[in-house]
This record gives sequence, C-alpha cells and structure tokens, in this order.
Amino acid sequence: MLQIVVDTETGERHERVSAEELAGLVRRIGGAGDRFLVIQRVPDLPGVFAQVWHETGEDYTVEHRAGDQHFETRAAGPDAVIAALTGWARQETGWDSGLTWSLLALPPAPEVPPLDLRDGEQEDLEARVREAMAGGYSSRADLTELAEEYLVTDDRRPVSRQQAAALVDRLWLERVAEQATWQGETDPERLTRAFTALENTGITARENFTCCRTCGQDEIGGESGPDARGFVYFHSQCTDSAAAGHGLMLLYGGFDGSAETTVAIGEEVVAALEAAGLRTEWDRDPGRSIKVTPLDWRRRLVG
Repeated sequence: MLQIVVDTETGERHERVSAEELAGLVRRIGGAGDRFLVIQRVPDLPGVFAQVWHETGEDYTVEHRAGDQHFETRAAGPDAVIAALTGWARQETGWDSGLTWSLLALPPAPEVPPLDLRDGEQEDLEARVREAMAGGYSSRADLTELAEEYLVTDDRRPVSRQQAAALVDRLWLERVAEQATWQGETDPERLTRAFTALENTGITARENFTCCRTCGQDEIGGESGPDARGFVYFHSQCTDSAAAGHGLMLLYGGFDGSAETTVAIGEEVVAALEAAGLRTEWDRDPGRSIKVTPLDWRRRLVG
C-alpha cells in the first residue's frame, strides 16, 4: 500500500491505497463534479502535497509542492500522470523526470505574529492540542480549528487562524518525529486489525465514532449493511481516555436488541481482540462495556 491519502472532488477519502487503486482514481476523474485529486503523505507533512486536475477531452494538470516551492506540469494522457504520482507516493528518486515542470511564482507567505497570551494560556493551549493529537484521529485542519477556538470567550479571540495553524504544525512535526522512533505494530494498529476482522464477519466496527454514547447508539445502525448482525464501536471520549492511559471502553450489541445476541457479539469482539494480541476485561454482562486493558495508545498520525 502507498503511504498516502487521496481526497476527491466528490468528497471521498481513500487512505493507504494501492498503486492500482491510485491509477484507477486518476483514470476516473474528468466528469462534472469529479475532476481532481489531492494527495497527501501519511503522515501529512505541512507544505507537502500533490494534486491533479482533469476535464474530459483536455490535458491533465499536475502540481506538487515541497515547502515554499510549487511546481506544475501538463500531460496529454493518464499514464504519465499515474507514473509520476506513484513515484511521488513512493518517494522514488527521479520520480518527476518523466514530465517537464514549471516553478510557479507564488506570493510570499504572510508573516505570522507571535502569540500574545495571558500567563499559562499558551501552556494550556498546547497541552490541549497535544491531548487531541495523541488520540491520533484528528487532522491538521481539525487541530487548527481546535487551537483557534480553544481560548475564545464572548469578548476575546486571542488566537488567529494563522497562529493556530503555525502552532499545530510545530506540534505535529514534533509528534511525527516521535512516532518515527516507534518500532513494529502498535496497540491501536492491533485494534484496527481486530475491527477489520469483525467487519468481515458481519459486525459493524467503527473507531472514534461520534462524540458520545448517545449519538453512537443513534447512528451506528446507519453505518451497517443489511446483513450486519451487530456492532462494536468507541466514541471520541473513549479515545481521549485511552490516550490518557486509562484503557479503551468498547460499546457493542446486536441489532435484534436481545441480550443473547448482545452477549454473542461481545464474545466475538473479545475473541477478535485477543487474536490480535490485545487483552480485555469483560464479565459477559450485556449491559457492561468491554474494556481493552492494558493498552499502550500510540496511534500513528495520518492527517
């Protein structure tokens, strides 16, 4: 799999696609409402991306950016575009040599003024951003919105969007450097592996799903296919608790509403988690959550 995320004009988001899937997305674009792809690395890196625009019957316009340099080229057909974007995704030496690129003249980025906050506010703000970042599901855009709004009051907005973005990018790159030292599969990756296995057996499994239990219970049915037998998920408050070192609470159940089915789903969930190398606490009570513990929550950033 390529370590990229591809966003489309249609609102689709494709994470860690194969080279074949990327080629299919490039060949697909061109029609109304489906004319471009934006590609970022995993993890997302500030100022680094590639994108392609195409309308049926016209050339492809390809761009890529690295820091303050932004390049553009045009190609008559998809093959050269696919080769370039695949090479970019793999970070291959000379990936751009098959096309002729022009360096675009961009206006200088506006200077971001330093934060001017009250005593303790910057430390509090950075702690909150780091807390959300440690959960591992927030994008840089999500975290920027959080940083901008966190200290807002009725009569004061002390952090601008540009200041928030600069702060987030600094903390994001610190986390990227930290996770580069992690070795092997992490517990959140084991969890994802277990959830994927459950999904393949007819149990709807969702990570970091909705903001709370009430919303999760209301919305999980809409995530499920007609053959789904049950569900398991955890919401964002559960994520925060796991990232803080308190283990992860999983909510589960059967779609027929019976206690017997709920217990059976719970048993399948526990079995899948244990098969993935995770330990659980659960007394088979259908009214009690399954707790995944001990848990070392190191979820690698995506963006």
